[in-house]
Amino acid sequence: MSKEERGKRADLLQGTLDLLVLKALSVGALHGLGVSQRIEQITRGTFRVKPGSLFPALHRMEEAGALTSFWGESVNNRRARFYRLTPAGRRQLDRETEDWNTIAVAMATALKAT
Repeated sequence: MSKEERGKRADLLQGTLDLLVLKALSVGALHGLGVSQRIEQITRGTFRVKPGSLFPALHRMEEAGALTSFWGESVNNRRARFYRLTPAGRRQLDRETEDWNTIAVAMATALKAT
């Protein structure tokens, strides 16, 4: 695999992670572990996001204005940073969901073609 192909694959994976984070947070604020657990839940275990991928994505998305964060206590009384969607993040979720649905239909159609 060439360097360019690896870069495109990383972009695709980053875009997928961003969309999953947005979807996970669409139900309300969650701390990092909660985001990871919610992604695993909504994908029925297909995606398990490791902290080394999740936390840089959360910080990047916060810097981009899609998320906001605040400090709070987790269910086990530990201090944790919670994340929630901003209005811009909700619009991004809607836009990217529509894009992914279009891509999924096109890919399904292409793969059925003979």
